[in-house]
Amino acid sequence: MTKDPRPVTTCVLAYSGGLDTSIIIPWLKEHYGCRVVAYAADLGQGDLDPEKLEQKALATGADRAVIQDLREEFLRDYIFPMMQAGAQYEERYLLGTAIARPLIARRMMEVVEEENADAVAHGCTGKGNDQVRFELTFRAFNPYVRIISPWRLWDIKSREDAIEYARERNVPVDARPDKIYSHDANLWHISSEGGTLEDPWRDAPEEIYHLTKSPFDAPDTPATLTLEFEGGVPVALDGERIGPVELLKRLNAIGGEHGVGRVDIVENRLVGMKSRGVYETPGGSILYAAHHELQSLVLDAETMHYKESIAPKYAEIIYNGLYFTPLREAIDAFVASTQHNVTGEVRLMLYKGNILVRGRRSPYSLYREDFATFGKADVYDQVDAKGFIELYGLPIKIRSLIEHEGGERLKGYRAPNYSKFKRD
Repeated sequence: MTKDPRPVTTCVLAYSGGLDTSIIIPWLKEHYGCRVVAYAADLGQGDLDPEKLEQKALATGADRAVIQDLREEFLRDYIFPMMQAGAQYEERYLLGTAIARPLIARRMMEVVEEENADAVAHGCTGKGNDQVRFELTFRAFNPYVRIISPWRLWDIKSREDAIEYARERNVPVDARPDKIYSHDANLWHISSEGGTLEDPWRDAPEEIYHLTKSPFDAPDTPATLTLEFEGGVPVALDGERIGPVELLKRLNAIGGEHGVGRVDIVENRLVGMKSRGVYETPGGSILYAAHHELQSLVLDAETMHYKESIAPKYAEIIYNGLYFTPLREAIDAFVASTQHNVTGEVRLMLYKGNILVRGRRSPYSLYREDFATFGKADVYDQVDAKGFIELYGLPIKIRSLIEHEGGERLKGYRAPNYSKFKRD
């Protein structure tokens, strides 16, 4: 590695307890002689035991371990606003990994301040998106902090190298050279990459799925559920008001049982390459579907269409690590202003990987049966349609008149030859 002469006194490490972040602890101490504070966020990884994780970090050489339960904050302040915006990267990925990084990195910067640390470190590789997401957040909160990315510095080039490094230093890790898949999990999703998935023609093996059953193995009897929202936030399931963490756990369980929420996608990474990922987001897929249906009742056409037009941009902002930027804050403000009346219920049916809408209702619904059926002339007079169509289609009519009256043919358009209908 290239030696950086600047000293480091205390470094806060984004720590997961996995192979990479475990060997970073002794590596930091060997190369910088600094205190290492291991920071871990509980975002609902499932098997995370805070006490065991702390013991593991200390046994690996960390001077201190900080582990925070951020599950409710994750859902309330990051996931739900993203859902309200309708953000999906490249129309399919519900951003489970990408949306978690800004929260973790922001909380790390608080620990940096508490510990009077002068450096931060992460275990992201130099080929992925996460390095950007972490480092841009670090810069947003402290432009002076030193960022250490071991994968861009050290001589370790493979999983086998990392395991050997851990063995030589008695680092307690549960890792095997034959573990070919990379997974990232939180309360919102599980992602899988690597191994046989690197061939986009090969079918994803069933062994990589952890949250969802195959739709072929899902029950033959569908499940029906009702979600209730208040101001765009899910607050109840089947009439029972519950907190966001428990709500998503239940949706993950029922959605996973019925094979809901699987996505197999070849996506465009920010760093310029394409990668294949398999994502499982059962509860999130249910929430997105229900929220969209409720919005269809309460938002006027112009607002809903504009909101849908900026959803891809919001997804790009999250995916590309630009969460703590003025544009994201501005879009959030707009989206929040559209959610005041997104209150009501949506009934869904889950069946073999499908989410079927069975009903929706809201006290703020703009859909009125008496209007839609055109039953009353004082609401909708069909005679008015003639004048509306004449004005709405005026540019089309004028363009056609220009050609039929012998004017220059307009580029990119060929008017039908209806000269026999021309008036004298």
